[in-house]
Amino acid sequence: MKKLLLSFVMAAGLMSAKAQSDYNSAIGLRIGGYYDLVSASYKTHVTKPGALEFNLGFRGYRGGGIDWVTAAFSAAYQHHFEIKPVPGLRWYVGGGLTAYNSFSDYEELRGFGLGIFPTGGIDYKFEKIPLNLSADVRPTFGIVDPFDNDIYRGYRSFRGDNFGISARYTFR
Repeated sequence: MKKLLLSFVMAAGLMSAKAQSDYNSAIGLRIGGYYDLVSASYKTHVTKPGALEFNLGFRGYRGGGIDWVTAAFSAAYQHHFEIKPVPGLRWYVGGGLTAYNSFSDYEELRGFGLGIFPTGGIDYKFEKIPLNLSADVRPTFGIVDPFDNDIYRGYRSFRGDNFGISARYTFR
């Protein structure tokens, strides 16, 4: 794991000899996640190390003759820490909340859901171009889950596979 992290840090360093992590806000796309496979992403710094990230997205499903789609909104606080060897590269930890609604022709798969998640990831800001890249993990605990019924009991109340990557245009 250390070798993988070191390789990423070195690659990021080669992409930009002198990068900076200072930006006020950024807007773009987040790909991944469980409730929102594709989402609009907005990130704004409330302090130098602290940021809020908001995502609004959707995810479609098809399986077993059943079609449904989920629309989701999430909000997270992230506290950033610099990774000294590479300016502009930071890691972060935090937590957040996701609210979603599932629409389906199958009654057992429709309704409102609410979850909480810890989050952690890496964040990189290029110096010469207004681009921010990040990767995160958000293992989500379902508080209210439309899938938590007799058929799917316990199957979807914890989502440990909630990973995502983001690319955003930055503003100063």
